[in-house]
Amino acid sequence: MPELRKCPITDRWVVISTERGRRPTDFSTPSAAGVADDASKCPLCEGKEDKTPHEIVAWRRTDSQPDKPGWQVRVIPNKFPALVIEGDVNRSGMGIFDMMSGIGAHEVIVETPSHNVTLADMPEESIEKLLWAYKQRITDLEKDKRFRYVLIFKNYGSAAGASLSHAHSQLIATPITPRYVKMELHNSRVYFQEKERCLFCDMIRQELGQGERLIYENEYFVVFAPFASRFPFENWIFPRRHHAGFQDMPDEERAQLARCMKDVLTRLKKTLNDPPFNYVLHTAPNAVPRPGKPDYWGTISYDYHWHIEIIPRLTKQAGFEWGSGLYINPTSPEEAAKYLREIM
Repeated sequence: MPELRKCPITDRWVVISTERGRRPTDFSTPSAAGVADDASKCPLCEGKEDKTPHEIVAWRRTDSQPDKPGWQVRVIPNKFPALVIEGDVNRSGMGIFDMMSGIGAHEVIVETPSHNVTLADMPEESIEKLLWAYKQRITDLEKDKRFRYVLIFKNYGSAAGASLSHAHSQLIATPITPRYVKMELHNSRVYFQEKERCLFCDMIRQELGQGERLIYENEYFVVFAPFASRFPFENWIFPRRHHAGFQDMPDEERAQLARCMKDVLTRLKKTLNDPPFNYVLHTAPNAVPRPGKPDYWGTISYDYHWHIEIIPRLTKQAGFEWGSGLYINPTSPEEAAKYLREIM
């Protein structure tokens, strides 16, 4: 029988449509890798550094120079940014409507110098360097008090929004805190005020105890299918230790996160024929003082818990989803977790 499930982190209801129960082989989405394209035309490949804007930061060989070959991870400004770095925020209103200038940062994190290598194929050491780049950019951008949030995300495959096949992630810094993150912040704060415990830590303990939605765990990280999964085979990565900000993660944990990401992405690739997917990194907002809100950051280091959400793009949203804000998931998270656990 179908179930309605509520996510305690977002207050979002989801329909788990067990009547439609779908197995991995029921999804006909073609492999996101598709047909190998022409690497000679790719501006992100090593040796094409002159085809991109000047790099911001890179993990390089010690004998290599900026904007030259010899890098393993490279961060560059997006050539066609959604927001621009120059200018003031200029908050204003027009009657009941709020406005501000489109100020922000939009960057591309090139994950590998090789053209036809996916994140699941990379060695753990390469993924660790990618995570190093994420930390560097969040830490640097949060020095700019115009920016309230730094969102890192990855689109893999054209169905997930990727316009280039070369493995890359993106980063957008915004002068506002995104709505989904605000919901998480609000609900985790209310939970902490009532119970003096972190909602996310309680959820991790419960998922580890029950085990039916657990996919992977190591010394520092745990992966599970959320109880109210919006999408088939959606899974979340959480640090076992409580940290509000991704950049607060100790360096010794980064290797374990790289191992965790490689494992879960490999499971998705094997189970679902290398599906298109998105992942997003939800971390604490930039701790910019808020006029009139002196207690805004009073508990965030205790009540928020950074995490990564991985969303395979196996289904499409239609009229009901857009009109109601509810999601219909044809594969229960318990079944999805079982398939992903058993594939390795």
